[in-house]
Amino acid sequence: MQHRIRVWDLPTRVFHWALALAVIALIVTGKVGGEATFWHARLGHVVLALLVFRLVWGLVGGRWSRFAAFLYAPGTVVRYLKGDSRPEHTIGHNPLGAGSVFAVLTILAVQVATGLMSDDEIAFAGPLAKFVPGSVVSQATTWHRSWGQWLLIALVVLHVAAILYYLWKKRENLIAPMLHGDKLSAHPLPPSRDDVATRVAALVLLAIGAALAVWVYRLG
Repeated sequence: MQHRIRVWDLPTRVFHWALALAVIALIVTGKVGGEATFWHARLGHVVLALLVFRLVWGLVGGRWSRFAAFLYAPGTVVRYLKGDSRPEHTIGHNPLGAGSVFAVLTILAVQVATGLMSDDEIAFAGPLAKFVPGSVVSQATTWHRSWGQWLLIALVVLHVAAILYYLWKKRENLIAPMLHGDKLSAHPLPPSRDDVATRVAALVLLAIGAALAVWVYRLG
């Protein structure tokens, strides 16, 4: 018997696709440079707002969107790699997918932070650059434009490759559930809450994240 389970609540799905579009646009504008830097900076503030939302939503959001649902101990990861899979690994993020999610969120947070402190001494200075020592600005700028940029691109490519691998080799579509929210499972696992109340709460959190991003932007 197959059970249809609401895994990804609407706020999580909207966040996922909004972040994906913003990251792609950031990479493109970062590579183009010139006048595109104007949009690159503003997209960075959009990502800041989204990350603030996800940080809080990871604590109070739907069952499978919470960090606690996919924060695995090292031993669990090792057992998963050896073939010891649990029912919940097929619903939410499995141990490998969880590592990818945390890695992407972490490097994005670092990229946003270093971008806010960067100064190319030509046409752009982050709003926080004037509040930190010059040595920190220099290090932040170097990281943001070199190692950080390429690390983010590598993680994005790896993420897409993993999705294609599951689609072609394991015949598991990871994209569809992130569109409609549901997965089928042979086990009656608990669903994520996804109702009007949670969606209103998500809007409030997103508004708070946006307000913070606007405040940081105005510091510049």
